[in-house]
Parts: sequence; C-alpha cells; structure tokens
Amino acid sequence: MLVAVVGATGLVGTKMLRVLEERNFPVTELLPVASERSWGKKVSFRGKEWTVMSADEAIARKPALALFSAGGAASGELAPRFAAAGCRVVDNSSFWRMDPEVPLVVPEINPDAIGPENYIIANPNCSTIQMVLPLAPLHKAYGIKRIVVSTYQSVTGAGQRGIEQLEAERAGGSGTKFPHPIDLNILPHIDSFLPDGYTKEEMKMVNETRKILGDSSIAVSATTVRVPVKGGHSESVNVEFLKPFQLGDAVQLMADMPGVVIQDKPEENLYPMPLTAWEKDEVFVGRIRRDPSVENGLNLWCVSDNIRKGAATNAVQIAQVLLEKGWIA
Repeated sequence: MLVAVVGATGLVGTKMLRVLEERNFPVTELLPVASERSWGKKVSFRGKEWTVMSADEAIARKPALALFSAGGAASGELAPRFAAAGCRVVDNSSFWRMDPEVPLVVPEINPDAIGPENYIIANPNCSTIQMVLPLAPLHKAYGIKRIVVSTYQSVTGAGQRGIEQLEAERAGGSGTKFPHPIDLNILPHIDSFLPDGYTKEEMKMVNETRKILGDSSIAVSATTVRVPVKGGHSESVNVEFLKPFQLGDAVQLMADMPGVVIQDKPEENLYPMPLTAWEKDEVFVGRIRRDPSVENGLNLWCVSDNIRKGAATNAVQIAQVLLEKGWIA
C-alpha cells in the first residue's frame, strides 16, 4: 500500500513511522511529506531511507492512505486535496474534529462512526483520548452527568520546541515556546485563551468528549496545565453519574475496556505515572475511589503517552479500522 505521512519529520510524524513499523502495517512504499525546508532530507522506515517530498508530489502519486501531523493550517489546505485524489486521510490536528461531516474516532470506542463516504477522519486531542477511553464503558453503564478534569500535560504536547525549552532551562538557558519558564514551574495555560477565560485546549476536551461519546448533554469542566515532564500526560478526573454504581463493577468495566490497564494498589505505591506510561500504547488508570461529596461520584487518575496513544498510535489504529473494512488496500 502506498502511504503518505504528512509532517513526517516532526515529533508525532516520526512516531507514526515507528508505530506503522511496530504494527506491521502493509506499507509497500512510503511517501514522507514535510515543509519546504525538509525537502530532500531522509527519514528511516523499515531499515530503508526515504526521501522527504512536497505534498504536491505525494498527491500526484495517489496514495491510499495519508496520516497527517502537520498542524491545522496544513490540514485545512491539504487534507481535501489528498481526499479528492481518492486518499483516506487521518488527521491529527484540531482543524476537522468538530466538523459534523467528519468522524472523530477512538477506535476502541466508536469505530463505526467511520463510513465508506468518509475520506477525512479526525484524530482527537491527546488529553481527550486518554480520558474518554476508560470513561466510555462507564457512560454506557451508568450515564455520565458531569466531568471535572484537571490535566498535567508534558512538554512533548507542545512539540519539539517544548522539549527544547525544558532542556535548555535545565542546562541554565532559556526558550521561547512557553510564556514563562517551564522547568521547576507549572503553567495553567495550554493553547490560547478565549473571551470566557477558558483556553482552546480546555474547550477541545469539552466538545470532543461529547462528540466521541455521542452525548451532547454531558457537562464537562476542564482545566489544562503544562508541567515540566518530558513525556506522558496525567489527568485527575471526577465523574458524576446519572445512575448508582458499585465501585468494584466500575473498576471491572474499565479493566475490560481494550486499551485500558488498571494500576491501583496504593498500599504498594502502585498508581499510574508518566515515567512508567511512556512508550506504551495503553491508558493507565488508578487512584479509583468514590467521591462522597456528590451522589454517584467517582474519582480516578489516568496517565498515557501523549505522543503514542494520544496521537500516533490512535491514528494508526484508525488506519487499521479502514484496512479491516476494506476501504484501503
């Protein structure tokens, strides 16, 4: 299969190549696409060097699949052009996520949101993916009334420049990705602020959660925070259900959900952490306990590798759904 990776030299694009390799995705020829400054450079895939090309060159080759991680502006311009050439596009930017004609997919939850007519499929925000994965079976069983979530997001969520700023500060220098120092600091600020005081990142979690779970009545309040961690996002999630639940049943429902791993033995200091979730594809859940302050309330802590399940792995899993349905070959 002819496969394009748009943004192939970036943090997520590089990981997409690795996940395609790991999952033995049937790539017969790779078309790595990046911005003009990277044309002619080489990327490694399955022990071979592939030359980075322009989007125009890749579109002319008519790939069956294109995995996008090149930012919203590039996705808005290029995804329709790839789709018009008969290519299925899985886009990691926020550009298409809330388009009513574009499915927003976490394959373990809503693979059937993709139809044969969908040539552009949106990959959700990394923080949304790791939250909805354990919550989906609970919503099905008990109905979610309200979610209050606070995130602790690593600098990799801000791309290579985020990593560079953290490393530079730890070496005594500085960087320009964040508005304040990030080392030995915490910034309650991810993406730009909106007039109501929330950030775009926070509203992504609100709107994407409702779309993925197929329920616009779910109330979501989010606070997204950048922390000086190199990889792996963490979230404190408080959920209020419409129906009563037994704690053991709720834990079992999450444990049975594909892609979720329970790590919840506080007496052994076992709980999810970025250090142990990094370079893994699962969402790890722990600190599971009732919230006695509200009726039908539950607290949990979840951690996931934001570059893998939060981006690259989820995109490749969507491609695997397309392959299983016979829509790419």
